[in-house]
Amino acid sequence: MQLGMVGLGRMGGNMTERLISDGHQVVVFDRDPAVTRRVAASEGVTPVESLESMPERLGSPRIVWVMVPAGAPTGETLFALADRLERGDILIDGGNSNFRDTVRRGAELAERGIHLVDAGTSGGVWGREIGYCLMVGGAEDAVRQCEPIFRSLAPEGGYAHVGPGGAGHYTKMIHNGIEYGLLQAYAEGFELLHASDFPLDLTQIASLWNHGSVVRSWLLELLEHAYEAEGAELTRIRGWVADSGEGRWTVQTAIDLNVPAPVITLSLMARFGSRQDESYAAQVIAALRNQFGGHAMEVNPEDPLPG
Repeated sequence: MQLGMVGLGRMGGNMTERLISDGHQVVVFDRDPAVTRRVAASEGVTPVESLESMPERLGSPRIVWVMVPAGAPTGETLFALADRLERGDILIDGGNSNFRDTVRRGAELAERGIHLVDAGTSGGVWGREIGYCLMVGGAEDAVRQCEPIFRSLAPEGGYAHVGPGGAGHYTKMIHNGIEYGLLQAYAEGFELLHASDFPLDLTQIASLWNHGSVVRSWLLELLEHAYEAEGAELTRIRGWVADSGEGRWTVQTAIDLNVPAPVITLSLMARFGSRQDESYAAQVIAALRNQFGGHAMEVNPEDPLPG
């Protein structure tokens, strides 16, 4: 079937390739013309020069998948397209939008007769090869109409219509919150292994635990790949960890719902800590331990005492 794809970055570009390999016709646009031309070099892809011209190249009812950063870029893109769409057309938001924004946008678009389908998408750079896990929210009729697209993108069992508008992005938000906790647990465990006095081979252990262990996972497979590429010391990689926003939204939702989520919350805090060149809180603790217990402090010799 035919659809439009807006946003051709690491996810959108790879998704386009997977779609055309399964026989779909894709009309593409990226704000970077060079990216649009690169993706359009594949057979089955039609480029357009502007967002506004995309609906003209699509047959009715039109389906446009939007894969741009969450927040204002997504909202602006959806409503710029909606201004040129007709009743019965469908917009799919495959980004990491806040589910509250999705519910609000869905209601606004519904007043125009345009369907908004939210497709929480997981799979990263590996999705083109192995498929994407799709958590889809939206009206039953609109989702059913888009199912050939979802089934081409997902592996067997990797697509589900999880509920009404907003449910897909809500499910993806919780998915990413869980991911935060899993990553933090693996990180702490492997730091303990790394700090051990035993001559442990961390690449070997990552591989070992993927054979019969209860903690085996795809994340451990990726860690093994990372160790093979970078070495166990990871000296080339700075310990600075960003967050996409979904971890924050998960923690805020837990607060709103009075649901205890200490692991996810602390994993988010650990990411904040990773961005400090020097932790002032740790400095305060060191100073206090010295004051009440006479514990030794690590002193920066380049900084003289005040006064």
